[in-house]
Amino acid sequence: MSDDKKRDDYTIEMGERDKAAFERPMTPRQAPTSASGLANNPIIPVLSYCASSILMTVTNKYVLSGTGFNLNFFLLCVQSVVCVVAIQTCKSFGFITYRDFNSDEAKKWFPISLLLIGMIYTSTKALQFLSIPVYTIFKNLTIILIAYGEVLWFGGSVTGMALFSFGLMVLSSVIAAWADIQHALQSYGHSSNESSEKVATLSSGYIWMMFNCFCTAAYLLGMRKRIKLTNFKDYDTMFYNNLLSIPILLVCSLLVENWSAENVTLNFPPAQRTNLIIAMVFSGLSSVFISYTSAWCVRVTTSTTYSMVGALNKLPIALSGLIFFDAPVTFPSVSAIAVGFVSGIVYTFSKIKQNSKPKVGVLPTTNSPMSASTQSTRDGFKT
Repeated sequence: MSDDKKRDDYTIEMGERDKAAFERPMTPRQAPTSASGLANNPIIPVLSYCASSILMTVTNKYVLSGTGFNLNFFLLCVQSVVCVVAIQTCKSFGFITYRDFNSDEAKKWFPISLLLIGMIYTSTKALQFLSIPVYTIFKNLTIILIAYGEVLWFGGSVTGMALFSFGLMVLSSVIAAWADIQHALQSYGHSSNESSEKVATLSSGYIWMMFNCFCTAAYLLGMRKRIKLTNFKDYDTMFYNNLLSIPILLVCSLLVENWSAENVTLNFPPAQRTNLIIAMVFSGLSSVFISYTSAWCVRVTTSTTYSMVGALNKLPIALSGLIFFDAPVTFPSVSAIAVGFVSGIVYTFSKIKQNSKPKVGVLPTTNSPMSASTQSTRDGFKT
């Protein structure tokens, strides 16, 4: 399961503090080689990061868009198993490092894994009913919830430019929803049963998308507080999230989902069964690709560049839905993508401008308001 899919959507939230999590200890400078020069070329990790993000979204949509697919918990369980096997294999070969399993740390992290399951499950349901462009546009609304969550719980602030970007995000979502409904009515007729069913399907997608926005905000805000307590790094988070999720997802799949022979055949038609299984495995591997390429991107570029890549990445993801699937290409739908893309750019610039403000260079003589990171650290030790 893609624990690191969130980076694809919220890299602009991470700021400078994530760079420290990815930075490696200082090593003696060595003479550059052609291989190291290629690895340190910023264009390659940026393109790899964008490609892995698009790959995961497209493979998930391919599986979920199958006729009558309803084994969402099973899909997430397969992704989690593939992810754990993949990173454990990489660790065995010395490509990556992360902590060994510890029961005390697992107990502390378990609530975050539950929030992750809620986030990913609602994400799959929304992606099942909505097109990739609309799904990507509505994902921006989570940024608003996160921003005001940080104001309430971590002492953050929202600038005027950020408020303007929030307005653009809401506007793009309204345009996208209106374009979707209008296309359904025009395609099937205003009074036909097909149009009613299509509008009902879209309404279900919007409801799941609303749940996903709240679950995602809760997961990211909760993880921010909990990660201060555990001091987890990138692959530690991925390992525990996926490992702890496997038994829960497996039980939910066995108890909630229909495992009759007829339903299994419906979800995995014989003609497409092999392709679907390959896509499910590949989507699990994509989460590892996203984690690695995001770490690679941060290591060889600046945090500002990484944040901008996260905002620009929304455009190719949205366009992938127009290219690989039958998402409607109309003026309103393209306008919604454009407005959503601009809103991400404006928000990124607002965060860059906010983070570039010089700090006061004098010792305070009164109790001044604490920064978000300081408050988060203090709250973490209280937990």
